[in-house]
Amino acid sequence: QVQLVESGGGLVQAGGSLRLSCAASGSIFSITTMNWYRQAPGKQRELVAVITSGGSTNYADSVKGRFTISRDNAKNTVYLQMNSLKPEDTAVYYCNADYLEGEYFGSWGQGTQVTVSS
Repeated sequence: QVQLVESGGGLVQAGGSLRLSCAASGSIFSITTMNWYRQAPGKQRELVAVITSGGSTNYADSVKGRFTISRDNAKNTVYLQMNSLKPEDTAVYYCNADYLEGEYFGSWGQGTQVTVSS
């Protein structure tokens, strides 16, 4: 199994920056991709950014050019650097890991609130 703990959320003014962290533990060598999702009030959870075990990344159109996902394998941690934040980025951000132990499983962190004021 894989356990995830997020940190780094908070309140920031529009145009500001935040960096989210997601620390993984457990069967980390079975992780294939790590992802950041977000869910705003009254909306469905949406995929924000993906990073594969090989380091390839992908982003939602709404955050391209503003957010960067990265990983530090030595610390078993994935980051989401968020720049030029907008009020519409306000949401609970969740870290997610896809891992393979015979079959594919998914693990979720507890979520961290990001609030962007205008």
